[in-house]
Amino acid sequence: MTALRDLPNIGEVAASELEAAGIGDGEELRAQGAVRAALRLRAAGFEVCRSKLGGLEGAVRGIRWHLIPAEERRALWLDFEAFEAGEELAQGRRRQARAGS
Repeated sequence: MTALRDLPNIGEVAASELEAAGIGDGEELRAQGAVRAALRLRAAGFEVCRSKLGGLEGAVRGIRWHLIPAEERRALWLDFEAFEAGEELAQGRRRQARAGS
């Protein structure tokens, strides 16, 4: 089991929020993925911004969030917004973001 605090980008505050949202370790975070974890954080009443979502994705990948290319971070945010709005698939939005739209 990987402690949340041992993952890149996850400090005390983020770890506490994830735990309060029902994500207790790194394996569960990876299983959920960044977008679903962010949705759980929002549902638990925590703020989710682009930087936090990028941090979650970096934690899932095991890298610092700023190493994720900007277009991939933009696509993640579009997916988050789409899922939050109730869309089940955001593949079209992801393709648009990668194309620079």
